[in-house]
Amino acid sequence: MDDTGYVGDPEHVQVFDGVPEALHRLKERGFLTIIVTNQSGIPRGLFSEADFHAVQARFEELVGPGLIDAMYSCADHPDRATNRRKPGPGMLLEAAHDHGIDLAGSWMVGDRGADIEAGKRAGVRTILVRTGEGASAEASGAEFVARDFSKAADIILGRG
Repeated sequence: MDDTGYVGDPEHVQVFDGVPEALHRLKERGFLTIIVTNQSGIPRGLFSEADFHAVQARFEELVGPGLIDAMYSCADHPDRATNRRKPGPGMLLEAAHDHGIDLAGSWMVGDRGADIEAGKRAGVRTILVRTGEGASAEASGAEFVARDFSKAADIILGRG
């Protein structure tokens, strides 16, 4: 989704064009689609945990039912971050454990250096997308760079 800053209101959720279709293509090929997200707006007092869950529910409503398998969030403040907060790999390792995921056959798609670093630390392949923050982010050692999530799905599915 378009990260317009600390999004705590479901009415501000905007899904990038092509995301539902790309998620559907990944699901058709047997991929699990799991969101891992830092949410430092919660400890900063910018929105509540309930607000965050309402935003997540709105996102899942907009992309369509059954396209997101799980969501992991970390509400650590950056000044007191644990290994779960990206760029730490904690949420990815937790998801792998919970869902029996082979990390070597997995992908991390993100629009920030912290996403790419978390993926690298967890041992997954990485794609930086040039939407949102990714439009100006350094490639940060990403294995691939894609214009958007649809193109990232093409790379994952071997069509890139």
